[in-house]
Amino acid sequence: MRGMEQLGFDGMPRRLYAAYPSRLTTWLDCPRRFRMAYLDRPPPRKGPPWAHNSLGASIHLALAAWWRLPLQQRSPTEAIKLLKATWLEDGYRDAGQSASLRVRAAEMVAKYVSGLDPAHEPIGIERVVATRTEVVALSGRVDRIDQRGDELVVVDYKTGRHALTADDARGSLALAAYAMATQRTLHRRCRRVELHHLPTGTVVEWTYGDGALERHLRRIEDIAAECRDAAEAFTGGLEGAEADRVFPPRVGPQCAWCDFARACPEGARAFPTKQSWAGVPDC
Repeated sequence: MRGMEQLGFDGMPRRLYAAYPSRLTTWLDCPRRFRMAYLDRPPPRKGPPWAHNSLGASIHLALAAWWRLPLQQRSPTEAIKLLKATWLEDGYRDAGQSASLRVRAAEMVAKYVSGLDPAHEPIGIERVVATRTEVVALSGRVDRIDQRGDELVVVDYKTGRHALTADDARGSLALAAYAMATQRTLHRRCRRVELHHLPTGTVVEWTYGDGALERHLRRIEDIAAECRDAAEAFTGGLEGAEADRVFPPRVGPQCAWCDFARACPEGARAFPTKQSWAGVPDC
């Protein structure tokens, strides 16, 4: 029984594992990266900041600020002003690339908000939602929560280069976590999630069927238990081969985008690190 699994060796309940979706997905992607990001103290030195992260953060900040404007000010022109005010310069090849991407991002944001009803107030903007089980205390920050009829909808902004499909929404651990936590935090039904891809202007949606979110939550619990056990082993003292056994590198194309590539010889040899601006659209 899951409740029995939470008893420690002394018969006392184990502390809930505090997690958010990015921590859990980091464990799934690469246990070694998980260790370097969340357990090593001091952590290994990271590589330079990524331009695509700066681009995404700038757009997210602008959209959040746009919804916080008074209703009469919510216009595409104001969205462009906000994008310019929140623009982050880190990671770009040079000032010229940053300026070109700023223009493109302003166009994306203006086009996106022109398709919104500014009077349709979201239930939440950058809203922290949370839930807990016998295993995990789960929390996350949702870009936007809409009210659609009697139900809530989780909206997640995406700014990556590649178009998205329904499988991206259906298989997202983070979206399932957001939907479950939104439902439990706000005490209203939330079964629908949407990915709003600004570069293409498309919306990809998924509606969870009966029992689907509960199954996702069981999976989240299993991942959280693995993270907790590994973290406890690390705290107990691990060195050399034993540390690599508990936190093995998971080598793959994602290694080229890893913040800790310089501290991981296996990943760096197999997939040389990308330039910091490689993930943004061509100008």
